[in-house]
Amino acid sequence: MDFTLTDEQELLRDTARALATKECPPALVRAHADDPSVADALWRAHLRDWVALGSGSLVDLALFAEELGRVLAPGVFVPTAALFAPLVDEVGAPWADVASAVGAGSRSGTVALAGGDGVWDAGRLVDGPLRTWVLEADRVDTVAIVAADGPDSARIALVDASALEPRLVETLDTTRRAFEVAVPDDAFSGGHPVAEVSRTAVQRVIERATVVVAAELVGVARWLLDTSVAYAGERVQFDRPIGAFQGLQFKLVDMALDVERATAAVYAAAMASDAEVPERHRLVHVAKAAAGRAARHAARDGLQVHGGIGYTWEHDLHLYLRRAYAGDYLLGSATWHHDRLAGLLLG
Repeated sequence: MDFTLTDEQELLRDTARALATKECPPALVRAHADDPSVADALWRAHLRDWVALGSGSLVDLALFAEELGRVLAPGVFVPTAALFAPLVDEVGAPWADVASAVGAGSRSGTVALAGGDGVWDAGRLVDGPLRTWVLEADRVDTVAIVAADGPDSARIALVDASALEPRLVETLDTTRRAFEVAVPDDAFSGGHPVAEVSRTAVQRVIERATVVVAAELVGVARWLLDTSVAYAGERVQFDRPIGAFQGLQFKLVDMALDVERATAAVYAAAMASDAEVPERHRLVHVAKAAAGRAARHAARDGLQVHGGIGYTWEHDLHLYLRRAYAGDYLLGSATWHHDRLAGLLLG
């Protein structure tokens, strides 16, 4: 498998990095914790222009998402590009106007799929009154509610977010907001656009979003690694930079190995998904598990490298620690994906 980026992909990555670094400084991320509306300008002025990536190559979307993870970009981009846009695309012609609006950046959305157990799995769709872990439900224009409709099919209803009363769920991560949503009684019969798709199509969307979240976690882990390496070269103890001590070097090397393994796993899964190879389902589980492990490892050891300053509110480390641990659990923790992988391998 050739991991070499094309010239266009290198340009995409560099453009995404420059955009994210300039337009999403730590001050915006911190302000978002108190006022989520501060992320609206980032979406309107910049990120909505890139939503079309959600309907294209997963490798390209993962490259963009990794750079957003590096700066902890908040807002509706990931729910729209990684979940809503692909789900609308699966419906096809009946929702062509919706797909066009989403691709043009004039309509944002999220997906309400997981039931009370919080599991994102097309094989466990529910038809009940509650959906959990609905991302940015109060900031998007539309919520796509997914419900079971027979053993092999699912129903999707597009409901205006303004018609819902989502309940915010307090989580560790202040940069990504999750909600519980009560399904309206008339969701599938009250004049809302409704379509039917196969559960296989829904699973494709879930797997695509899983790779995107994993790519974000790679960006988080890489920031933690780079910042820890830089700090180890600046912090002096006993008249020597702490990076000169072998025990600390071992920690940094182990962090780097985990980050590189996760990076390879994520892009292997993205390429396999684009090529629709049979092994893509297994590779998605490997990618999310590896990315979650790398992010948690980098958060834990990065905090130890930074010592006391890493525990302060003023340092940005705690923002990345929050995303690392919360991101690991979003769309399935490393342990959950290892279990699913074992099921695929061992039957």
